[in-house]
Amino acid sequence: MNQSEKARAFAALHVPGEPLILFNAWDAGSAKAIAEAGAQAIATGSWSVAAAQGFGDREALPIELALANAARIAGAVDLPVTLDFEGGYAVDAGALAANFGRVLATGVIGCNFEDQVMSSESLHPVRDQARRVEALRREAERAGVPAFINARTDIFLKAKVDTHDNAAVDHALERARAYADAGASGFFVPGLADERLLARVCKDSPLPVNAMMFPGMPDRRRLADIGVGRISYGPGPYRLAMQALADAARSAFG
Repeated sequence: MNQSEKARAFAALHVPGEPLILFNAWDAGSAKAIAEAGAQAIATGSWSVAAAQGFGDREALPIELALANAARIAGAVDLPVTLDFEGGYAVDAGALAANFGRVLATGVIGCNFEDQVMSSESLHPVRDQARRVEALRREAERAGVPAFINARTDIFLKAKVDTHDNAAVDHALERARAYADAGASGFFVPGLADERLLARVCKDSPLPVNAMMFPGMPDRRRLADIGVGRISYGPGPYRLAMQALADAARSAFG
């Protein structure tokens, strides 16, 4: 498949009730291992990619390294590859679009794109973030790629789990509708584990919903029953691999 065909195939995998499983990779080697295990697509995780190169998260990894890594992953597997693009390494819509053009030139078929402000703990205002999503969509159209733009909101990551409530869901759904109108393809709500609240997001979101696995999340079957369309694993796979490596090293040194 060419890049556009991969993008369309990837979008078709987002089925509420039969979620796409993305076991996040961080380099070409991990992507190949995940592909050989039976993955339908490959997704990177920004935290893992940065950690593997000795950097922190939140765009501490230079964009040149992020793009080079994405190109190596896309070239190593025949599956659709989506990049965790964090905040796009820009605030201005023009610079953001230019960066996304460079992303698509690596061969990936889409990205995660989050609404937190990288330089602070706040979120971009809804209208501003919608314009940023629109900039990505216009650049994808210019490039001739039906890119899958997975619009992430950090509402639930920014708040303690016991404060998640219907008001937070109202805010999230406001963002989901704005991002959908701007051209987003999916809606990512990392940090939300409450079944009742997550079910409401799935029911009322105009976009397929992406949940992220972490301790305390409902299991895969329950997430499917709730109506989730995509399940990703964030930094979990990298942490598992590094723990296995450390354990093996300790055994060798012992």
